[in-house]
Amino acid sequence: MEKLFQSKEAGEKWFYQCFGKDETFDVEARTVHLWNMPTLLIYINGLVDDQGLLTLLTRMQWNEVQEDLEESEQFLSYFPFQSVTAVEDRDTMLTTILTGQPAFITPSGYAFTIDMRAYPGRQPEEPDIEKVIRGSRDGFTESLIQNTALIRRRLRTEDLRFEVHKMTVNGKTDVAISFIQGAVNAEHLAYIRTRLDEVVHDGLTMTDKSLEEFLFKQRFHPMPFVRYTERPDICAAHLLEGHIAIIVDTSPSVILVPITLFYHLQHAEEFRQAPLIGTFVRMVRFFGALLSLVLLPFWFLVATEQHYLPDFLSYIGPKDIGEIPLFLQLFMADIGIEVLRMAAIHTPTPLSTAMGLVAAIVIGQVAIDVGLFTPEVVLYVAISAIFTFAIPSYELSITTKVFRIIILFATAIFGAAGFFLSIAVLFYYLCSLKPMNVPYLWPAVPFFPHAMLRMLIRFPMTADVPRPYITQAPNRNRLKG
Repeated sequence: MEKLFQSKEAGEKWFYQCFGKDETFDVEARTVHLWNMPTLLIYINGLVDDQGLLTLLTRMQWNEVQEDLEESEQFLSYFPFQSVTAVEDRDTMLTTILTGQPAFITPSGYAFTIDMRAYPGRQPEEPDIEKVIRGSRDGFTESLIQNTALIRRRLRTEDLRFEVHKMTVNGKTDVAISFIQGAVNAEHLAYIRTRLDEVVHDGLTMTDKSLEEFLFKQRFHPMPFVRYTERPDICAAHLLEGHIAIIVDTSPSVILVPITLFYHLQHAEEFRQAPLIGTFVRMVRFFGALLSLVLLPFWFLVATEQHYLPDFLSYIGPKDIGEIPLFLQLFMADIGIEVLRMAAIHTPTPLSTAMGLVAAIVIGQVAIDVGLFTPEVVLYVAISAIFTFAIPSYELSITTKVFRIIILFATAIFGAAGFFLSIAVLFYYLCSLKPMNVPYLWPAVPFFPHAMLRMLIRFPMTADVPRPYITQAPNRNRLKG
């Protein structure tokens, strides 16, 4: 163990150079006595377990040590705390203090830190957007330590790994890569490590979403390249399949990679029910996601060009369109639903009921009475919105709405040709995406029959279902390790 400073006074001078003297109230530097030795204590208020630190200091003043520890490198062996680390680099010491760990500088200039952090946060609770009828009610929080503990509680294996990387210049955000040794693909792991090392930025204030854009250089791609989850059981299930989980400190959601489009349509409820019921729920969700994309523009197509309809479906479409073109009605109503969604997010809870009543009266009835919308427009826009809300992934649901509007525009301009051409272009775009060199539409494109069957059907847990091919796990057999 080498000295970090020439003396305690030199350490105090370094502290003032870093934080200034009386320039920030939340950073403290004071002299305390460890046994009979005056020591400089540096810590940040609000990030330290005050009660634990007080108990530790009190215990050390009550007890006496016969050996003179001021010049001894054996000092750490007498320190009555389980997590104490010697520090021999000033940059490391500064970063450690900023993360909330108290630091001590002895009279001779030795420095060490103790992990006695107590970040402000909340207790694990069920996430709002991933609720289940049956299942655990805990969820990830903003604490990295709590999140790793929630995963470790479900996967009690020595092969579970958590690699910590410190990101950005000013933020110094802790990012943990989680994987199971032997189940994860080495190339995928190397890709994530390389991308993390290449991130050059001053801070990840938007945490995991900012990190996603750096990892995949997303630019203006609308599709989500990762899956977010706030449920530890979903994260643990993906780790067993060979996926990689990326946990960002201060974020209650975890990034899962690699994934495909079909992973965004899965939900934990499917695995909390019997296999047949889970399969039924999954198929309904897939069908609803497809209809949320094409129902509105398809109805507009057949409503404006009714010669495509057989006689027994001639009732489809409004008899009287009104003064406003049908396309504008659909566009305004669809955008209006999105505005209502945003308003619901920003409206305080006591006022949300009143806002819902106003929206139902104005859009549902008054807009029809004054001729702004026809009843059929309100009906089909509402059905499309319900289908969109049934998509488990919030990111995918918003993307689906954007693509639906684009298809609607193409149909309004070019008719039937625009409808089918826009769908073909969208399909080609999805086929061209390969985040982490994984086809985004796998197992549909390229077509893997058995994998596609497993994606559509929720097989019993006792079935010998291998790890997904896209994870390229070294050992795909899940029943034998």
